[in-house]
Amino acid sequence: MTDSLAAKIDRLPTQPGVYRYRNAAGETIYIGKAKSLRTRVRSYFRDAARHDARIARMVEEVADLDVIVVESEMEALILESNLVKRERPRFNVVLRDDKSFPYLKVTVRDAYPRVALVRRARLDGNVYVGPFLPASTARRTMKLVQRYFQVATCGEPFDGKRRPCLYYHLDQCLAPCAGKTTPGEYRGAVEDARMFLEGRDRDLEQSLERRMRDASAAQEYERAARHRDTLRTVRALSLRQRMTSIGLEDQDYFGHHAEGREAVLQLFQVRGGKVQGRREFTFDALDVDPPSFYASALAQYYGDVEPPPEIHVPVAPCDAGLLARWLRGRRGSPVALLVPRRGARRALLDLVTRNAKLAFASRFRAGHTHGVDALARLAEVVGLDEPPRRIECFDVSNLHGTDSVVSLVVWDGVKPRRSEYRTFHPRVEGPNDVASIADAVTRRYRRLVAENRRLPDLVLVDGGRGQLGAAVCALAREGLPTLPVVALAKRDEELFLTGVTEPVRLDRGSPALQLVQRIRDEAHRFAIAHHRRRRARRTIATELTGVPGIGPATATKLLRAFGSLRAVRGADTQDWERVAGRRVAQALRVRYRVG
Repeated sequence: MTDSLAAKIDRLPTQPGVYRYRNAAGETIYIGKAKSLRTRVRSYFRDAARHDARIARMVEEVADLDVIVVESEMEALILESNLVKRERPRFNVVLRDDKSFPYLKVTVRDAYPRVALVRRARLDGNVYVGPFLPASTARRTMKLVQRYFQVATCGEPFDGKRRPCLYYHLDQCLAPCAGKTTPGEYRGAVEDARMFLEGRDRDLEQSLERRMRDASAAQEYERAARHRDTLRTVRALSLRQRMTSIGLEDQDYFGHHAEGREAVLQLFQVRGGKVQGRREFTFDALDVDPPSFYASALAQYYGDVEPPPEIHVPVAPCDAGLLARWLRGRRGSPVALLVPRRGARRALLDLVTRNAKLAFASRFRAGHTHGVDALARLAEVVGLDEPPRRIECFDVSNLHGTDSVVSLVVWDGVKPRRSEYRTFHPRVEGPNDVASIADAVTRRYRRLVAENRRLPDLVLVDGGRGQLGAAVCALAREGLPTLPVVALAKRDEELFLTGVTEPVRLDRGSPALQLVQRIRDEAHRFAIAHHRRRRARRTIATELTGVPGIGPATATKLLRAFGSLRAVRGADTQDWERVAGRRVAQALRVRYRVG
């Protein structure tokens, strides 16, 4: 500790407040609260102080501090929570939300609602269920909705003018896109699906029983059998849910699992006696001390969420009395902070901890490099509300400014659709990658709009800020739809985003970066392959077709027969005559001065 820092600590007030430690670079590395600022801050720097590994490393880095004085310890707690969430110091416990895990969204505001996989729940009037961990659970649930309730999960427009897809013929979709259902029938199916997703099992069972009886009375036995099978499935699934229902009221249960400096915090939300929701938060650079860990986590989480009457944790948090009073103020009625030791509550708390352990393995031991996880991470980086199902990528290839070609590759999810790959020959003068991108983007999306074809969820261009600006301006200049556009620069593998000044540099192991690299590399490979073919055709045009009497067809015939232009040059007159006739052979003899 420097003399100037020691002097500053000696002058600190004894009132309650918040202190902020900074390192030599001026970065905030830790924020804490204190009943007495001078006493609390001094305790970090006493020679006899015994800190855990995290705090010891933090103290070594402290070069400066500042404080904010408040009226009470309660105000200090609130201010600390707000500052930690805003500044996210690396030595604090900072909740990282489960945004990368998907929700199921029911678009109830649409005339024909659909069920979609989304990354983030919003207050937009639609119904959201989740989050799901792992993401495969969301996909399996969506398949159940499709199979048993026939609600659409695709992205097709529901204009009644489409051809029904295979799911309609498999009785797994009512096909509103093809006009095969009525609004009333489809709304009924959506309402059943919504009750299923929300866990309203008794209401759903009554609805299915009524529909089964009505279909049977109308002698629609196939429909009655479908409702019967769905009813059996719902009862089986609701039985599993009731196994975790232990007759409790509105309560929250927290549990965690930590290994090394990585941890997962799991929250189960019990409402009306049933586990109705789950949240997850991850930490990857933290030495977990459970009492202080839970004190900070609870203060941050309930700073935005109204607490229930009871909160159950595995250990008592630091300053539990102060925290309970603050929670009471947040709720407007008493909130009990409990550490259950036995009985049903302890059993549920153990279940939460086991789930945290499973989530830890899924988060930190699995790659998450494919499927919905990679797309969800990409959506979070780019700022999309939903994972991009369809991605189109542009890349430019030329040789010293000649034979320029712009390639377009199309990805559906995490798989290429090679049948939809395209190439463009830029209508620009000279070697100009930026203008070439603008030309290809304009031509591509002008045509898609004119033909009423599906537009991509994300446009990726190979290059930097110049290529990004060219693509965005091309869309705006033509009055085309505003599409999300990002650019990936090869040199440092940085992502340039629209409206963001600084590029985004992702970790090399990031699933989002690996996905866009894979798409970009495929676009580059396709551009190079096409570029080579074009150069080969140009070589033929400038040499073989420059011989009198030889056109493109004859030049191709010669190349196929001899295998290469060099082999054509090295052949003799008899070989040329055998392949292309006497006149061509004589012309080649003159051209290559063969005796």
